[in-house]
Amino acid sequence: MSSKSLHHKRSFSSTAEPTSDGVRLAGDDAESSSYPMEAPDDLRSRIFRLRLPKRSATSVIEKWIAEGRKATAPELRNIVRDLKKSQRFKHALEISEWMRNHQESELSESDYAMLIDLITKVFGVQSAEEIFEALPPNAKSCQVYTALLHSYSRAKLVEQAESLFERIKDSNLSCNILTFNEMMTLYTSVGQLNKVHVVVEELKRRKISPDLFTYNLRVSACAAVLDIDGVKKILDEMASDSNSDDPWSTYIKLTNIYIAAAHFPSSENSLVESDKKISQREWITYDFLILLHAGLGNIQTVSQIWKALQLTSQKMSSRNYICVLSSYLLLGKLKEASDVIDEWKQSKVLDIDMSDTCSRLFDGFMKVGSIDTAETLREIMRQKNFKITRSTA
Repeated sequence: MSSKSLHHKRSFSSTAEPTSDGVRLAGDDAESSSYPMEAPDDLRSRIFRLRLPKRSATSVIEKWIAEGRKATAPELRNIVRDLKKSQRFKHALEISEWMRNHQESELSESDYAMLIDLITKVFGVQSAEEIFEALPPNAKSCQVYTALLHSYSRAKLVEQAESLFERIKDSNLSCNILTFNEMMTLYTSVGQLNKVHVVVEELKRRKISPDLFTYNLRVSACAAVLDIDGVKKILDEMASDSNSDDPWSTYIKLTNIYIAAAHFPSSENSLVESDKKISQREWITYDFLILLHAGLGNIQTVSQIWKALQLTSQKMSSRNYICVLSSYLLLGKLKEASDVIDEWKQSKVLDIDMSDTCSRLFDGFMKVGSIDTAETLREIMRQKNFKITRSTA
């Protein structure tokens, strides 16, 4: 069976259940052909006027062409991107499928990568995997491999991701830093921090230049195990990186000030303020910011950063809780630590096993006489299925 026929058999049948749009697909039901006279009548507008996910973007395209008009690949590509931004994944996937069936010769690496990403969002990782394997060899570029790797990473499917990563490394494809960042992101998210270093060594062996996100992932891995010396080494690498530019230089300068200084500079230009000048992707991790300020004894800023983290859309992790708890313990702020413990207990965070670090925290609270906080931490470890080691047994 060809890749097209395989996909056509699965795509948008009346029994398919998408995973993101939250509705059962009802086939190629066409949207009403009556549009307000004052509304613009172009292909994009017709598609965006589809209000329900069960309505068919494919039917709109076919009707448009039946009227003697053209649906070019660049126009459809832009519509797909806009639909994705609007989280209308089912309609975006329909158009991506239509392009694959009718304009395959015009598809780019990005088009195939988008297809994998949209299939993941609508039908799930397994469907994306099936379609990837059915693609012709010339369509399986590194960008498309990385799109599937991203799907595995978001679903935290470590074994599948590692297997695909090995295929990528064994191939003759020329991959960029994005592929390696995906693996480091996965390992960081599941708490397999020792494997981040392995990926870093591989990209160095291949002489692939890191970007700022690569460095931030490495910083996050060090911060998660309170390895400030490791962070210093990473900053030294950044400082000597020939690819560094002005934003990197500012970043390195400020973080080194915070590591080395015994007090804050008199200027109001703190790292917390300066991070507003660079993108979210380029931000140093909240964890590392908290550790830097804790090392300088600035309890107020630690609390401010912690509150800021809670207000973001970022999903909280065990690593975040452990980082701020370590900081409060270091600063002797046991009431604040107790409050964080209570918040963690009520959360549904189950993503990272930080048993060793939690064990050290437990010992720390016991040594300062904060028995209730230590016992609550022990309860959280059991609740989160962390292994109880050392004196916590």
